[in-house]
Amino acid sequence: MNILFFLTPKSEVAYLYDTDSLRQALEKMENHRYSAIPIISKGNGRYIGTLTEGDLLWNIKDSMDLSLRDAENISIMEVKRNRDNEPVNVDVDMEDLINKSMNQNFVPVIDGGQHFIGIIKRKDIIQYLSTKLAAAKQNQ
Repeated sequence: MNILFFLTPKSEVAYLYDTDSLRQALEKMENHRYSAIPIISKGNGRYIGTLTEGDLLWNIKDSMDLSLRDAENISIMEVKRNRDNEPVNVDVDMEDLINKSMNQNFVPVIDGGQHFIGIIKRKDIIQYLSTKLAAAKQNQ
């Protein structure tokens, strides 16, 4: 099966650029209700990593005197990330996609040039597998 069937394209995904500020990250994540968000390079569109709520909370904790105004002057690239969601190439097989999705809420998808083209949500994979399981049970 082609994984593009599951793809939420970049045009429909909220993401951050590596040039965005901590405040922009906080506001975008709050607005979209994301607990994790991809970071891409503004210069070349390549996937850089994933910023999580936990990353932000630890950063804010370590800067207890941080105000929202101060957050405008902090680059998201200064925020220490605990773990980045590992991307998959657009031609990955279904087994590898499922393995990646077991440990990530979403799987970033990149093309051959490492450019970010979208995400695959774990929820979409589970729904597909659930439908396949129900169909298999029905055919027994």
